[in-house]
Amino acid sequence: MLSTSLHPNMGAAIPPRAGIGLRAPHYRQVLAETPATGWFEVHSENYFGDGGQPLHYLAQVRAAHPLSLHGVGLCLGATDRPDRAHLQRLAALLRRFQPGLVSEHLSWGRIGDRYLNDLLPLPYTEESLAVVCEHVQEVQDYLQQQLLVENITSYLRFSHSTIAEPEFIAALVARTGCGILLDVNNIYVNAVNHDTDASGYIDAIPVGAVKEIHLAGFDHSGGMLIDTHGQRVAEPVWRLYRHALARFGPVPTLIEWDTDIPPLEVLLDEARRADQMLETDDAFIA
Repeated sequence: MLSTSLHPNMGAAIPPRAGIGLRAPHYRQVLAETPATGWFEVHSENYFGDGGQPLHYLAQVRAAHPLSLHGVGLCLGATDRPDRAHLQRLAALLRRFQPGLVSEHLSWGRIGDRYLNDLLPLPYTEESLAVVCEHVQEVQDYLQQQLLVENITSYLRFSHSTIAEPEFIAALVARTGCGILLDVNNIYVNAVNHDTDASGYIDAIPVGAVKEIHLAGFDHSGGMLIDTHGQRVAEPVWRLYRHALARFGPVPTLIEWDTDIPPLEVLLDEARRADQMLETDDAFIA
């Protein structure tokens, strides 16, 4: 379990409001206009450099807003242990910017020193659960910080999986004390592609473990949904989000948009819709 010496939040707490991803095309506008968004999230690896404009702008944004760090490179499900140099750079980023939340993906994408530019799915077995638990615990012990683990989209399922995904995640939480970053869009995309029950997935997730929610857009391709993060949040995902709020209560919610970056006003408009749902009392009546 998570040691009592670890910090659930290192820096300014992330409020139960909507936030947006900080993207390079919006750096100057964010600083000039100081938009009334609850918080910002960045991809940790984009700020691993020793200097330069990304860190310069992030320092200014962090001075005015709470910050969440979202990683893509720890490869928690790989058979290799987390890369120590990666952990060192991440720890340095935590010390400098004091984020309220730190997160990674339930995935793998590394064999030795070779990295694949993707978040690849795991078979949900006792063996893979033991590997992920060991790696999550190692990361948390090194960072002295609770890690949130995010469910991913997967375009295949392993025939030898023996544990349902939400039960796998619940077991990971129970064994390590990590938190959950619940990606509602990913749940919906997987449910459509694999003909599973999205609401049932949410109902199987432990309530107190969900510390952050992601919302994003998808595209249609070849009869499937593709998690592109390049569109507005779809209406079925908004409905599923309302179901999640009814179960988990108000949780910090990020609008993710990583491809075809729109004007800042579009992101803020999506965030306002999430804020309206977070502020609506009857959204939390199960």
